[in-house]
Amino acid sequence: MKTALLWEPVPGDEKKVHCLLCRHECEIAEGRRGICGVRLNDGGTLWTLNYGLLVAANIDPVEKKPLYHFLPGTGSFSIASAGCNFRCTHCQNSSISQVRHFEPDKIPGEASTPESVVAAALRTGCQSISYTYTEPTIFFEFALETARLAADKGLKNIFVSNGYTGSKAIEMM
Repeated sequence: MKTALLWEPVPGDEKKVHCLLCRHECEIAEGRRGICGVRLNDGGTLWTLNYGLLVAANIDPVEKKPLYHFLPGTGSFSIASAGCNFRCTHCQNSSISQVRHFEPDKIPGEASTPESVVAAALRTGCQSISYTYTEPTIFFEFALETARLAADKGLKNIFVSNGYTGSKAIEMM
């Protein structure tokens, strides 16, 4: 667990928090999670449960991403963590995106660090890192740290999102 970004206490209720990560702007009571299933209010502090837990890490052709003529012919190191702010029953990745039923200490994924993701992208010759497969807004803290390191190493960052992201998260990214 890692302390989440983009939240505030609810005025007048010290145990409730207001998550500002996505457009749902969940008000989360003590011991509960937001719609995404991976942001938990514990003691009036919002925690991200999926930080550094990758459910997918693959090399994709950049043409698989929803872009036009961006780094054509290159590989993109694609990562995902569990969680989503939508509950689409038709989602092809619902087995990794829908985690609201998991216990906080049983969020799926293999432990990783931003440094190891950037190193893997460089080692495999990728020119970009894609935050994809699930909703990258929901693994924002990890994506943001990784994106900053990647940019410092000359890698491009691709955020494949459903677009239901909060304005503060957009500004930070």
